[in-house]
Amino acid sequence: MVGMTSDASSGPAGVRPSTMLVVDGANVVGSVPDGWWRDRRAAAERLRDRLESVADTGLDGLPGPLDVILVVEGRARGIAPGTSVRVVDAPASGDDAIVDVVAGSPPGHVCVVVTADRELRTRVRELGAQTVGPSAVPR
Repeated sequence: MVGMTSDASSGPAGVRPSTMLVVDGANVVGSVPDGWWRDRRAAAERLRDRLESVADTGLDGLPGPLDVILVVEGRARGIAPGTSVRVVDAPASGDDAIVDVVAGSPPGHVCVVVTADRELRTRVRELGAQTVGPSAVPR
């Protein structure tokens, strides 16, 4: 683990996790037909809240703590960050913003992207990231 100053995305005692989980908010929210299209912002907030526990406990096969980054776009932009989840507002394409986050990840970090988007998976894998599907995130 890399020692850094404490912030909202830091783990215990200001130690930043060495695994970064980047979540394609639109893709994960859109993977479940639960009426998310009626209020995209609220759907993104619910996803952010579900990701809070993931930051500490991790996902199946990916132990915590994790540095969780939720990328949102369109009408979902502008939601507040969580206690343990950073939120990145994509100025245009959410996929491009995710690629930028992965490309800018600190040296030595493992980067895992949550998405079902095949083109995005290819783009981030070319940068050394791993990928998992939306079902990896708690519902």
